[in-house]
Amino acid sequence: MRTLLVTAVASLIAAPALAQSVASAADPAVLTPERVFSDPSLNGPVAQGVSLSPDGDLVAFLRARADDVSVLDLWAAPTGEGEPFKLIDARALVPDAGELSEAEKARRERMRISQRGVVEYSWDQQGRYILAPLEGDVFLASRPDSQGRGGAVRRLTETDADEIDARVSPLGTYVSWVRDQDLMLYDLATGRERAVTTDGEGLITWGLAEFIAAEEMDRDHGYWWSPDERFIAVQRTDESPVDVIPRLDISGGGAVTVMQRYPRAGRPNALVDLYVFDVAAGRRVKVDMGANPDIYLARVDWSRDGRILYVQRQSRDQKTLDLLQVDPSTGASRVILTQTGDAWVDLSGDFRALRDGRFLWSNEDDGWRRLYLYEADGRLVRQITRGPWPVKALNGINEETGEVFFTASMRDGRELPYEQQLFRTTLDGAEPTAVTPAGGWWSASVNRTGTAFVGNYSDPRTPPQSALYRADGTRIRWIEENRLDENHPYWPFRSRQRTPEFGTLQNAGETLVWRMQTPPDFDPAKRYPVVMEVYGGPSVGARVLRNWQSLTSQLLTEAGYIVFKLDNRGEGDRSRAFKNAIYRRMGAPELEDQQVAINWLRTLPYVDGDHIAMMGWSYGGFLSLRAVTEPEMRLAAAASGAPPTEWSLYDTHYTERYMSTPQDNPEGYAQADIVPRLDDLTGRLLLMHGMADDNVLLQNSLRVMDALQAQSKPFELMLYPGQRHGVQGNQRKLQQWRTYLDFLDRTIGSRASATRD
Repeated sequence: MRTLLVTAVASLIAAPALAQSVASAADPAVLTPERVFSDPSLNGPVAQGVSLSPDGDLVAFLRARADDVSVLDLWAAPTGEGEPFKLIDARALVPDAGELSEAEKARRERMRISQRGVVEYSWDQQGRYILAPLEGDVFLASRPDSQGRGGAVRRLTETDADEIDARVSPLGTYVSWVRDQDLMLYDLATGRERAVTTDGEGLITWGLAEFIAAEEMDRDHGYWWSPDERFIAVQRTDESPVDVIPRLDISGGGAVTVMQRYPRAGRPNALVDLYVFDVAAGRRVKVDMGANPDIYLARVDWSRDGRILYVQRQSRDQKTLDLLQVDPSTGASRVILTQTGDAWVDLSGDFRALRDGRFLWSNEDDGWRRLYLYEADGRLVRQITRGPWPVKALNGINEETGEVFFTASMRDGRELPYEQQLFRTTLDGAEPTAVTPAGGWWSASVNRTGTAFVGNYSDPRTPPQSALYRADGTRIRWIEENRLDENHPYWPFRSRQRTPEFGTLQNAGETLVWRMQTPPDFDPAKRYPVVMEVYGGPSVGARVLRNWQSLTSQLLTEAGYIVFKLDNRGEGDRSRAFKNAIYRRMGAPELEDQQVAINWLRTLPYVDGDHIAMMGWSYGGFLSLRAVTEPEMRLAAAASGAPPTEWSLYDTHYTERYMSTPQDNPEGYAQADIVPRLDDLTGRLLLMHGMADDNVLLQNSLRVMDALQAQSKPFELMLYPGQRHGVQGNQRKLQQWRTYLDFLDRTIGSRASATRD
């Protein structure tokens, strides 16, 4: 899970927002919704998509424009001396961005890309070019020198159709993309374009990840170049078996009916095949994926010499993950490794082919995700990592020194879920050592040789920073220092920023971590209402992090609320047992853990136990509805956004992973259904949903609305025309948060305070 026209709730301008605006006139340190949702961003300049050139001399990154944070430009900086320079100015190349195709809109929705301009780019392996798709067309920038000279930008396409998933081939000979459902090659030397496939139309698509892969499997590509450019492995998708779900796409200008192919739980998936094309010979072979077509194409990787294609094949019930070794010349395959699980087997991006033919891969066979080294034929060489903590990601390898870099939430050999660091071990399985300091949240992108990395860091007092580091953790240069000083946009509001407190609770033999922020001028002798912010669902990283806080959380503390978050069982990258607790009974263990949290909150002398609300979006919307219909929780209010309310309405790969199918687990699906629980609604409800949501379809909220109306129960509603699985744009987000603050103020805040004292 990547998150009908009726009368909506009135009072669009929230009283707390007005109060904050008035307060800010007297005290400019008070953060207001109007300032949060305006430019420039209060988070400061944050680099996105940072990557090193193959030779390590330049670092490229995406930066939001100061005049419009919704548009990204491509920047570069020398790794030595010299200032960053703009390589591609999105507005200069495409002043008037047009409407994207439905296919590109859907792909960006799956990838959670909400900005425009240069939203992705890629290097060729030689470092001669940077390719940047821009508003449906393709631009190629020549490699500039360290001073930014010579980086000419060349437009490769100017067509009515979008070029989707454009990439430079590994040796820089071709540019490839998908247009009108076929894979195309563009020869950079001759400027000629040719079609690799020609029968893509209707329900047949070549070279793109299908809905399920992009939305739920963290696989955004549908074709893969071999390192020597001889072969391209290409996915063919046939959507004809998938159910057609008519979906109203409602915008401010009217409504259209979209006949969406949506694979609901227990129903047929698209048929996905894999072919290998010989670029020079112009022929193709079909990869033998086995006799059962009802499987998932999970991952595709090449050996370093391009002679072996490795394919990960996942069973429909997701309890088996096979690694296939494929001969790209014939398509013949054999299973060389198999992972199994009693509940499900998680997918990862940890497969790495080595120069000597061996490879690294991870699994959770002993209850924690570990790294293992294998021979090319799948024979185990050795275990690389061990201990009561999971590897979060394999980040890179230095094959010259044998060093292996990975991220983990661990300190002193024990799991610490709300911090993350980059660690270093060896192919021999040496004891890991930390590369980056403890105390916050790190992510890292290691270069191909394992000699340097781009590190991204934040903590509760440090906004997101990016820098280039040597492999030993020595900083080479800042990419975006984002120093919080008098020149930073957040500087005027820092005095009222509250440092969060972290702690743990115990339930069902598991340790649950929490994060709490109190209002400015907090007085422990007083009693405060609480907003519990939740997601709670699986497949998404933890939410309780020692990182830079969300500015919207500070809006809540400014309004006088304690903000509390708890990572319940099933949520985050923890042990297999911690995650598997939800198997076949989604909504139950999560609610039990949140119940433990709310019971503990009510023991605190400064918490007003009668004025607690929960709010969340997507899975968090589902969990908020579960909580406000649980009598023991005694919630005063809940704000539920885009909630899946009946899991048989959601997609196959996500839902069946945790619940099996509706046919196999009818009791689990029945207990998770929100509608039968509405009789026990304990507090006020605010329901929100995008009216063009193609992920959690609007039907999920419609059935709740219908049931509450049938029971004559009042509730509040805010629908967003034209919005998909999230609300985009500053003005709409401002309206959304004015609505949130108004709702909370009337239910647990100042206007509800008469019953508090």
